[in-house]
Amino acid sequence: MSKTQIDYPGTLYVFAAPSGAGKTSLVKALLENMDGIAVSVSHTTRAMRPGEENGIHYHFVDIPQFEKMVAEHAFLEHAKVFDNYYGTSRTGIEQQLALGMDVILEIDWQGARQVRELMPETVGVFILPPSRQALEERLRGRGQDSDEIIARRMRDAQSESSHYNEFDYVVINNDFATALAELQAIVTCQRQRLSAQQWRHGKMIESLLEQ
Repeated sequence: MSKTQIDYPGTLYVFAAPSGAGKTSLVKALLENMDGIAVSVSHTTRAMRPGEENGIHYHFVDIPQFEKMVAEHAFLEHAKVFDNYYGTSRTGIEQQLALGMDVILEIDWQGARQVRELMPETVGVFILPPSRQALEERLRGRGQDSDEIIARRMRDAQSESSHYNEFDYVVINNDFATALAELQAIVTCQRQRLSAQQWRHGKMIESLLEQ
């Protein structure tokens, strides 16, 4: 085991997908159907929007504070998006994992690379649409974007999808219920790891082995 790799009882997941693949809806349903799993709350320098709560939707910080955290290597990954900074706190993630909680990061393939460099035990899950046609239909079905924006999103989706082979699992979201069941199976499988079961059921296992 490398110096950076620690076998926590909880599992850290990176979920990535092109826009329109249904990742957000699948993650929401996964949280509703399984206990002991949560989505990481990121830090951001953008302004709080109406209805948002600090610590619930994001940890809202100013730019100097964010830059200080970067200098202290406090983030597993961070990026600048449209003049605002976003980052995932390493300490916050490690504390949840140490308590046996599974944690999901919803980030792109670049952020996934950063995370896995620091925590190679992270489990990567990539969600794909069943076809280009289905993806375009989903994007158009939103009824929010022009043809030009749709075309750009399709190009971005192709670029994002080209990194699917950097992940441990690939789920094709053709049928929502099937895709959700496959995600649940992945989480369930990870929870049966030897170290996780020893942490959860150590005393029971010891009692079974008593002479």
